[in-house]
Order: sequence, then structure tokens, then C-alpha cells
Amino acid sequence: MAIRRSIRFLRRGKVVQLTDLPPMATLLDYLRLEERACGTKEGCGEGDCGACTVALGSLRDGRVVYEPVNSCIQLLGMMDGKEVVAVDDLHVREGGLHPVQRAMVATHGSQCGFCTPGFVMSLFALYHAEGAPDRAQVNDAIAGNLCRCTGYRPIVEAGLKACAGKAGDSYATSAARTAKSLRKLADGKDVFIGNDKSFFAAPASAESLAKLYAAHPDAVLVAGATDVGLWITKQLRSLPKIIHLGRAADLAQITDHGDSITIGAAVTYEAAAESLTAIDADLGELLRRLGSKQVRTAGTVCGNIANGSPIGDTPPALIVLGATVELRSAGGARTLPLEKFFIAYGKQDRQPGEFVASVTVPKLRPNQAFRAFKISKRFDQDISALLGAFCLTLDGSRIADARIAFGGMAPTPKRALLAEAALKGADLTSPSGWDAAIAALDQDFKPIGDHRASAAYRQATARALLTKALHEIAGAPSHSTRITGQREVLHAGAA
Repeated sequence: MAIRRSIRFLRRGKVVQLTDLPPMATLLDYLRLEERACGTKEGCGEGDCGACTVALGSLRDGRVVYEPVNSCIQLLGMMDGKEVVAVDDLHVREGGLHPVQRAMVATHGSQCGFCTPGFVMSLFALYHAEGAPDRAQVNDAIAGNLCRCTGYRPIVEAGLKACAGKAGDSYATSAARTAKSLRKLADGKDVFIGNDKSFFAAPASAESLAKLYAAHPDAVLVAGATDVGLWITKQLRSLPKIIHLGRAADLAQITDHGDSITIGAAVTYEAAAESLTAIDADLGELLRRLGSKQVRTAGTVCGNIANGSPIGDTPPALIVLGATVELRSAGGARTLPLEKFFIAYGKQDRQPGEFVASVTVPKLRPNQAFRAFKISKRFDQDISALLGAFCLTLDGSRIADARIAFGGMAPTPKRALLAEAALKGADLTSPSGWDAAIAALDQDFKPIGDHRASAAYRQATARALLTKALHEIAGAPSHSTRITGQREVLHAGAA
């Protein structure tokens, strides 16, 4: 495979080529320190506040799609093959205010203005999405942008006003030219910048990735950098060797097998959302509350798994569905149940040179019912205090089999084996028969207390979530068990 010793991306219609690239360089630092494009602000430095939001243009099914990302935790090398749009670019391209900016002015959507560039870029991406958004969709689009002085109502009004029609800015009118430029950048070559001691690499295939990782098992693998980015900005770690998975085309696929789907390691949450939501509405709702739009368009499902966090949102839900993970290396591949991948806190069943290549998620059978509930201090863009997932196999009203898993209750995502055993044979029409399973959770888990939740709160809430899931699957309408977030119709007739 040919190797390219530079990264290339589009800025204001022109190709930028960089050959001198520190592995840990961030997109935000490049914009502010190199370009002096200081409209993009540095706020939290961890992808929470959204002040640093920019839009990335990518080719998707032959057309240019713009998505928001947090530039503070996006590595500069990850921009290869993309178009980078920052707030400073808008007046240059438009010859004045962009329609989103005009709407912000008209609705009085800015006061101090520090957060405004990030809001503008989140709404810029929404402006280029298909269809006129409703208020809930505008709220979702800006959930990753914090404002301390204006209040969100006028900003939401600006989004509704600006995004009501078809995109007609200069980015829309030049879309064909941009698509042509992006196609030229997609040369299929491996990217390697640096030397054997320090480098940024972006292999173009899983095979190239496996070979490089075998030669450098001490390198850090990066997919969306929504976690690794914080190692750089907050933990101040030194990461001399970085391998980016995002250019490996064969890792960016979703394959539908009929009874299951396989999600590649480079597939983002946003790209996987439709396929996972089709399995069950609760998976879609779980993804909607996983970080922000900026996080979901960068972070990956397999990255959430490979990170091994005990409070990762997706592993408990995927475990109860019976997901399996494929691990690949230069020596071959192996598959194991996802629950077996997590060994202990911070430790996974992954050998040197081995990487998570994909996860395969079974679809629900007609006699199965699924529920997943996330508990966090904030509804949007917050880390879970705990997360419960439940999958029951039913024989009429009798529970023939049960799979229950929690995140945040143990050093790893963990199944509740005693509660599962106690539920088998129980009848959904007889709540008194559930008591043994609910009580068994106290033997399955001994959670710790921390700043997110006390041990007692976690234990009590785990029992409540199992009770909630059983009532819903037994036929209780979701409006009686869910006070916020999910629409009542999501599970109508599911039981």
C-alpha cells in the first residue's frame, strides 16, 4: 500500500496540505494558533461546552454532509479528507452574515457572545440537514452548546427561523464543486507522518492497521477522540504514537445479516443510530442522550466498547442483546461474547497488537422484549450514574429467559446473573413473583459511591429500574413509568 506523508483537507475551497504534524495537535489549536481564526473559542477543553464547535464536511452517498464536532478534542490529523468550516469562514464565503447569524441577530440570540460561534456552527450543520426541524430537533442540535447569559429560547427561535427552508447559502450552491474536491482527496493511501518513535498514522484499511499496530503495540488507537482527546487536554498525557481508525474504509461499514447487524470500528454513533433504533426504540433514545450531537458525530460504538469504561452507555444494552465483539490483529481474528471482553476495571481481553474491529448485535425475536434506562444528573449530555438494560424472552406471559445488565454498578459492565435466574419462570401478570429477582440485585452488585451517585442510591435505583422494565413489558403504558424524554408511542403494543 502506498504511503502519503501528509494530511490534506479543505479550507475555504482550497486544499491545505500539512507535512509537519505533531501527533497530539488539535484542530482548535491549529485554527487559533496557526490560522489565527480566533472566532472559534476555547472553553472547557473537554467537549462539553460547545464553544469550539466547527462543522466538518464529508462525502456521504455522493453528497456533502456537514456535521458539528468539538474542535478542542479533535486531532488535526483526523481532518484528512474533510472540509473544515469554522465560524470565521462564514462572512468570507457569504460576503456578510450567514442566514443562521442573521436569525441570531433577529431573535436577540446573543449577549456576551462567547458561546455564540459554537451555537452558530451547530445550527449551520442543522441548516444543511434535510427537512425543516421542529423545536425538539433544534433542542437536540444545540444540546452540546452551553449558554450562561442569553437563555436558550431566542437561540432555539433562531434555529427554527433559519432552518425552516432549503439551504441556500454559498456552501449549498458550491456543493458539487466541494464534492469533486473531496473525491480527489480520497486517494486510498495510508497516512504516516513522523518516525518510529513519534508519529500520526491513519491506515486506509484494517489490514494496514493490523500490520502497523503489530509493529507498534504501544501506539494509542483513536477513532473519534471523544475520550482520548481528554487524555491530551485534561490529563496532559504524552501520546507520541497515534493511529487513527477513521480512514479505514472497511471498518466504516454497517452490515445487515437479517437477524443481526455488524457495526465496524470506525462507525460513529450518528451513523449507527438508524440501524440500532430499528432493533428497539430504547436504543435510539439511549443514543440520543449519549453525549451531544458533536460527540455522536465523532465518537464510535466500538470506541465506547474498547475504552472499557464501567459507565459506558452502550455496553450494558449490547450485552443483554447477546452482542459479540471481533478482535483483529496481524495474526488473524477471534470473536467472543461482549460480556467476556471486560475482565476488570481498566482491563479488557485484548492482546498486544489486537484491536476491536467490529461488534455484532442480534436483532430481537418476536417473543423478546427489551428496555434500557439511563440515569444521570442532567438529561442531556451527561455521564451515566447508572444504566440498566433488560431483555426478556417470553412464552406468553411467562418469562422463559432473562438477561439483565447494568453499567455504573461494578468495575465493569456486568450482568445480574442471580436476578436473571430468579426471573425465569415468573409470570408478568403476577408482580409478586418478581420480588425474588428484584431482591437478588443486592447480591449481584455491591456498588460504590462517588460524585455521581451514592452506593445506596445506585442500589435502590437498580431495583426500581428492573421494576419499571417489568411493568412496561407487562403492558403498563410508558407515560405511567416515564416522566420525561421518550414519547409514549415508542413501545405501544410491544408487550
